[in-house]
Amino acid sequence: MITGELKSKIDAVWNDFWSGGISNPLEVMEQLTYLLFIKGLDEQQTLAERKANRTSQPIENPIFPEREFKPDDATIGRPYGDLRWDRFRHLPAQDMYDLVDKYVFPFMQERAANSSHAKHMKGARLTIPTPALLLKAVDGLDGIPMEDRDTKGDVYEYMLSKIASAGQNGQFRTPRHIIQLMVEMTAPTPSDIICDPASGTCGFLVAASEYIRHEHPTALTDAASLRHFQNDMFNGYDFDNTMLRIGSMNMQLHGVQNPNISYKDSLAQEHAGDIEAYSLVLANPPFAGSLDYESTAKDLLQVVKTKKTELLFLALFLRLLKPGGRAAVIVPDGVLFGSSKAHKELRRILVEDQKLDGIVSLPSGVFKPYAGVSTAILFFTKTNSGGTDNVWFYDLQADGYSLDDKRTPLLDTDKLAVNATITDDEHTKNNLPDALARWNDRDGSETDRARTDQSFCVPKADIAANDYDLSINRYKEIVYDEIEYAAPTEILDELATLETEIQQGIEDLKVMLG
Repeated sequence: MITGELKSKIDAVWNDFWSGGISNPLEVMEQLTYLLFIKGLDEQQTLAERKANRTSQPIENPIFPEREFKPDDATIGRPYGDLRWDRFRHLPAQDMYDLVDKYVFPFMQERAANSSHAKHMKGARLTIPTPALLLKAVDGLDGIPMEDRDTKGDVYEYMLSKIASAGQNGQFRTPRHIIQLMVEMTAPTPSDIICDPASGTCGFLVAASEYIRHEHPTALTDAASLRHFQNDMFNGYDFDNTMLRIGSMNMQLHGVQNPNISYKDSLAQEHAGDIEAYSLVLANPPFAGSLDYESTAKDLLQVVKTKKTELLFLALFLRLLKPGGRAAVIVPDGVLFGSSKAHKELRRILVEDQKLDGIVSLPSGVFKPYAGVSTAILFFTKTNSGGTDNVWFYDLQADGYSLDDKRTPLLDTDKLAVNATITDDEHTKNNLPDALARWNDRDGSETDRARTDQSFCVPKADIAANDYDLSINRYKEIVYDEIEYAAPTEILDELATLETEIQQGIEDLKVMLG
């Protein structure tokens, strides 16, 4: 959790960009990511130097070797040491700008093959328009303490929260507390291989990594588990290079050194190398639009023939999961009750061929101000042999924030957490802890709940009888308050008395008017 003072420093850096002429929040985030990357390289070199001094051993593969760096289009070279953050931050504005533009950014591209994150620096370009703005940005970032992993991650998450406009192709940032709910409900383990095929800023993968650290701390003390955590556990795909840079930096600052964050159009490319490769899928895929059959991966069309992206992504998740693998994914409400052949077939597959575990209906304001679309979270397990007995439904009515464009917190920060302890009155403002608690008991007392409750279970037979309709309103029962009415003769007597009183009032008024 970052302090108000730290937020003010980040706000100041952000405001400098806006006043300096960069108004696109994604471009601001991208430029800050570049600067944080080069700052991080300097920090890595410093740690290596300290280790070398302690051990009296030379640095293996130094980031900044003791020789000159000369970009292809430069007439003269500069010592690698000049490209270090701690050196150029002391330069006058114009000198710093020339060095960063002509040498530091080409140097980042030279390192593009050296790590999972560095490869996304390929094509990095300085778009900060003036030396004065670059100086402000460097000074601002230098004044933000980022020594430990928790602070680095929180600072970057706060920066990401300032992206206040939707991306392209239906992208928008999933609220962090909704991500945390999905992660808590799927409970990642140290042996999981996790994938988000529409990774964006990698919020789901970051939250899963933090869950592992918190719930399974001893797993990271074992060499083999740590290797798995740092290299193989986290996999994300996107076809937006800006998002890949931002997402991979987000993972790095949260302490995952070499995740597989790669460029891929998940719906257009074949998935031969990824079929049944993952044990957990966490995703909020873009669901605005349709694709041509010609541009859609043929292996997805084998699952369900459709042009709808939201259905194609569900087909993709089924392809990616190993048998026994589980998924928590956000879908628009239309997936739950759409009447097309493809909609019904995909729902039938989830219910009959796989194991549909649960559905959490989200209030329509959850994604404001980006979108007002009604959505739900689907939880399912890939079995290829059925297994659905009951489907657990939860009607989430409040997520701790106002459901208007402002999304104002309705409770204190400690009461907004997914696992917070809250009172009955606070529950009316934040249903997340209750949803998590009931989910964990879905095979116990939840099966006995009436359909008038906020959560309940529905047998598979009932769902099949309703054409596999998965909308909660199809099964939820509403109790209306009983109102006692007077007997008809009493009502007629009251009406007669009222009529007499009205007539008398008219006569009295005539007398008063003469």
